[in-house]
Amino acid sequence: MNEVMQNILTRRSVKKYLPDPVEESLIEQVLEAGRYAATGRNRQAPIILAVTNKLLRDALSKMNARVMGAGEGVDPFYGAPVVLVVLADKSVNTRVYDGSLVMGNMMLAAHSLGLGSCWIHRAKEEFESEEGKEILKTLGVTGEYEGIGHLVLGYAAEKLPQPKPRKENWVYYAK
Repeated sequence: MNEVMQNILTRRSVKKYLPDPVEESLIEQVLEAGRYAATGRNRQAPIILAVTNKLLRDALSKMNARVMGAGEGVDPFYGAPVVLVVLADKSVNTRVYDGSLVMGNMMLAAHSLGLGSCWIHRAKEEFESEEGKEILKTLGVTGEYEGIGHLVLGYAAEKLPQPKPRKENWVYYAK
């Protein structure tokens, strides 16, 4: 089996991370995979916020927990030290698909580099809020963006789980 297929079949969502920082060179490789994701008409509508600043990471975690209705002290990011937030230009009709492909590329790249990752939802709600808009403004992001997802990234604290069996009737052939 080739390396790409091996990574696709063995990647799992990681829900417990070591606190160890992730090397910048590894983060850059994951980001590069995101930048090369397919996008509708090659418009490249998504952008990525690469968050390694602990204060901002923790602020995003608290925002996310509020959106999900979690209690105080819950970390929806599972302790991951890096958060890559994918947003996409609201004026582009393929923005959700484009951003989803960015997320998928980055998850596979992370796994291939020995990093754990997990797609965390609620970025849409976070960045529709005034607090989220202020974060974008502070970072120099202009324009109207919709949050697609957070890719939390780090070193897995536990062994990856085995895959669950695939459902029946997933594929219907028309030969």
